[in-house]
Amino acid sequence: QVQLVESGGGLVQAGDSLRLSCAASGLTFSRYVMGWFRQAPGKEREFVVDINWSGESTYYLDSVKGRFTTSRNNAKKTVYLQMNSLKPEDTAVYYCAFREPQDANYKFWGQGTQVTVSS
Repeated sequence: QVQLVESGGGLVQAGDSLRLSCAASGLTFSRYVMGWFRQAPGKEREFVVDINWSGESTYYLDSVKGRFTTSRNNAKKTVYLQMNSLKPEDTAVYYCAFREPQDANYKFWGQGTQVTVSS
């Protein structure tokens, strides 16, 4: 089965950094566009950033531009989200997902990892 497993979340203070990882199995990783999403309790899900097979991103959420960067290692079938200068409003469950090129639908999702930023 296709599996996406996020890790690296935790409790940090404002201004700190975290690196999230998403490990994929059961698919040919390099064929797909990967995305990061986040959702806080009682809030709508936000699309944070995407990254294609060559490591290029076409979208960043305005509130994270300049603070978050994403990258991927196709040999390890892993995508990363480096989060710097974290703010309390970044608190959410973070999910990775993938879609096929030319298809806007993110078909598969991981279980999520909690990021909590205290002030």
